[in-house]
Amino acid sequence: MNFLISFFILCLPALLYSQISENELLNRSKKLVKQLTVEQKIAQTCQVTLDALLKADEKGTVLLPIQIDEKKLNLLIEKQAIGSVLNVSSHTLDRETWNKILTQIHAPFRQGKTKTPVIYGVDAIHGANYIVGGTLFPQEIGLAATWNPSLAHKMGEITAYETRASGVPWNFSPVLDLGRQPLWSRFFETLGEDPKLASEMGTELVKGYQGTNPAESTRVAACMKHFVGYSLPRSGRDRTPSWIPERQMKELYLPSFKAAVDAGALTVMINSGDVNGIPGHANKKLITKTLKENWGFKGFAVSDWEDIRMLHSVHKVASNQKEAIIMAINAGLDMSMVPYNGPHEEYLKLFKEAVDEKKISMKRLDDAATRIIYVKLKLGLYEKQFEPWQSFTKFASAEFKNAAKNAAAESITLLKNENNTLPLTKNEKILLVGEAANNLIFQNGAWTHTWQGVDTSFNTKGALNFHQAMKNKLGSNLTFVQGYDLSMREGWETCELLNKDQVLSASKSADKIIVCLGEMPGTEKPGDIQSLNLCEEQQALVKMLQETGKPVILVFMFGKPHIVRELEPKSAAILHAYLPGDYGSEALTEILLGEVNPSGKLPFTYPRYDGVIEYYDYVNSETKTNKTDGLPIHPQWAFGHGLSYTNFSYSDLTVKSIPSDKGNEFEATVTVKNVGQKTGKEVVQWYLTDDFASVAPANKRLKGFEKISLEPGEAIKVIFKFNNKELRFYGKNDNWVVEPGTFKIACGNQISSFEIK
Repeated sequence: MNFLISFFILCLPALLYSQISENELLNRSKKLVKQLTVEQKIAQTCQVTLDALLKADEKGTVLLPIQIDEKKLNLLIEKQAIGSVLNVSSHTLDRETWNKILTQIHAPFRQGKTKTPVIYGVDAIHGANYIVGGTLFPQEIGLAATWNPSLAHKMGEITAYETRASGVPWNFSPVLDLGRQPLWSRFFETLGEDPKLASEMGTELVKGYQGTNPAESTRVAACMKHFVGYSLPRSGRDRTPSWIPERQMKELYLPSFKAAVDAGALTVMINSGDVNGIPGHANKKLITKTLKENWGFKGFAVSDWEDIRMLHSVHKVASNQKEAIIMAINAGLDMSMVPYNGPHEEYLKLFKEAVDEKKISMKRLDDAATRIIYVKLKLGLYEKQFEPWQSFTKFASAEFKNAAKNAAAESITLLKNENNTLPLTKNEKILLVGEAANNLIFQNGAWTHTWQGVDTSFNTKGALNFHQAMKNKLGSNLTFVQGYDLSMREGWETCELLNKDQVLSASKSADKIIVCLGEMPGTEKPGDIQSLNLCEEQQALVKMLQETGKPVILVFMFGKPHIVRELEPKSAAILHAYLPGDYGSEALTEILLGEVNPSGKLPFTYPRYDGVIEYYDYVNSETKTNKTDGLPIHPQWAFGHGLSYTNFSYSDLTVKSIPSDKGNEFEATVTVKNVGQKTGKEVVQWYLTDDFASVAPANKRLKGFEKISLEPGEAIKVIFKFNNKELRFYGKNDNWVVEPGTFKIACGNQISSFEIK
């Protein structure tokens, strides 16, 4: 009875949570933790995969269709009081199945047999990708190409709504790692190479997921990934070491996470690799000092898959599993993705021994449990674990699908358009070539219905691939030939040319030829690649068609940049669609036909050579060469590049100092005009350069951007205000400084100078 009284006293209805102060919530969390035994506190830090609760055969293989094993449920949830469950087993589930599973998982708490509800998490990476019928948006790299934070917010809202429709309140997203190593298999999950762009887009994803009150039945807790430095492996392979100097860490890799913390992100997932020799899960300086103490992060830090165990088995910094647990928990990790049945018992046992031996203090254990319960309170899980799936009437609605299509439309980037090859006209005869045009897996990528996203049997019913979308518009004026076949063999992508004679024969009657180039979906270790070079077979196909003399249009469905240096000169037009999601093919078709004006901009520097990776914020020494046959900085396409079917002019850039008692404050203005014949959207990009500094300054740094829409002939004045925060850098003495001197501000083709004294 005392527990029930405390329960109702401590836990107000979810609708009131937005009115409760953070201190009140924290105090309630601490009081709830005091009611737990040491074993129950430790169990809060333990997360198991759904498979640990499912019926399996004598070999341990999960039986299909999946079913909860009541004995496992009784042991793990009721008796051992495990705090968290994740994952989706083998493939996407319908909402009814999700609700049935979660009803069973939450039953012990609802029946008063446990003191804390389970928090369930899933990877809804580009929409509700593990729910049958969920609305699939572009992957994050495509979302970044929109340069439109409002679209990120909308994606977050819809993903939260549909994820919560399954009963799941926690989303392992957004990925805030910078995309500066294109070989990395998870490059497509990033928001590009720039910290400003990633910060703005990532912040809006967090706000879209969580809203102003995460306890609302249409919101989920966000999870920042992967803190920090995971995306810059020297080898390019997943979960391998990064070497990141302190200055780069402060200026480039931390800002997107800091912005998300400031936006209220409730959870964080830790880097599976290591930075400068220290595994992410053992890095107390980053987890405890930076994240929790310096930034005031109130939520909890969860490991990635088996990563505490890997401190011993892979990283070799812990001599045994107990030492690995001690190392990670004392570094500041709060929850371990164990994740299997069996190893979780070892985890609970060794953790308890470490506490008994005072190698993990009660203060640290209480802190971890308090953070976890704090998030559960923020989500309203003590009152109501989930709403029935039938109440989410907007799930997979036309409104949601249209939002995903709009995001794809604003992401698609026109890289080249020689002699106005595009847009097409409906009376032109078009040959479409390429397997990537004929299957949804190539426009969705990994984290789609299954982990690697390669199982075509789960493709969303009713969603059109590129071939189908074009056929709907062009009818008999479209001819499709597959041209090549992509597959995985012994873990590596292979490509084979098909129907060569048929392709050449079909090209004779075509006015224009579209070649859709693609790659096999893949992420994490299975997604490791050996080179950025586009496979020889796809290159040979394009070159063969270019020799016909017909205009050849390339469409990229790439999650990473592939080298097209030899294909670009003879291509009449090139569109980058990234991984645009289930409705991206419709958006792509409308752009090709001129029904929508492309407005995407590259969120990364597109390399020209496989071995030369360049960034837009290079320093002056990188511009020096004694070679006579090429420029030292010579990407295929620059960061921020993207064409339109109209043209924009920039003029009258001015910058002035604004009187302030807060330090240096400035206001810059520029006039942008649509000088073409079509309505179009333009991304106004503001860059700052420190002419001379005590640390070699960047060529330029993106400090602001705004996407605007202009009618033909329309002009508007765009204003950008900035201060010391945009002018500072991390100096030689390991602190942020703004030095006097001259600076440049650039916007479009306009450049102006100003001075700080």
